[in-house]
Amino acid sequence: MEKTLDTSIELARYFDNNGNKKTVTIADYNSYVDRQERDLIAEFIFRRLQSRYLKPFQFEDQKYTQQFKNGFSIMANCCLLIETLQSFKNGWEDSQGKSMEAFTQFLSTETKFAKVFKSKKQKEGFYKNIRCGILHQGETTGGWTINRNRKGKNLFDNSTFEVNSIVFAIELEASLKNYSEKLKTEKWDSETWDNFRTKMRKIISNCER
Repeated sequence: MEKTLDTSIELARYFDNNGNKKTVTIADYNSYVDRQERDLIAEFIFRRLQSRYLKPFQFEDQKYTQQFKNGFSIMANCCLLIETLQSFKNGWEDSQGKSMEAFTQFLSTETKFAKVFKSKKQKEGFYKNIRCGILHQGETTGGWTINRNRKGKNLFDNSTFEVNSIVFAIELEASLKNYSEKLKTEKWDSETWDNFRTKMRKIISNCER
């Protein structure tokens, strides 16, 4: 049976800076591509990923912060976003068998992260003890720990193997924003855009029934 694609499926739903609800459907995205609307596509991908993985932890409420906000949940989402973002950068349709590569690439090429995850051992340690520990065991391993101190901490302490989830998420959002801004300035036929469109074609094909 031939697969069908419902182009009204939402690829992103978010609230803009004025609190207005916005949606981007497959049809919307396809029209952006047809018109080569780099700014609209760059804004769409930032909003899609930021609203799914980072914004839920940015709710400013005292009760939420004290009783519900959790560093493990923050880092779980951050790890999902790292693998997703690196897949866009590389033009990977999926990251099966390439997860460690995605993390070592990200921690090596993003300036704020590369400054604190300096060695191959530290990068692979983050992947094994944070990413895989949380994903597969629901805990960190190898003596690595997570905190959520907002101020006065680096995102990673390489003497205690402690990751600051709040600072980590802030810097990850900056990396996502930088990627969005790069899409706005790169030429449509650049490798950056070719890789992005490859990933998006796979995402859309996954919506077929």
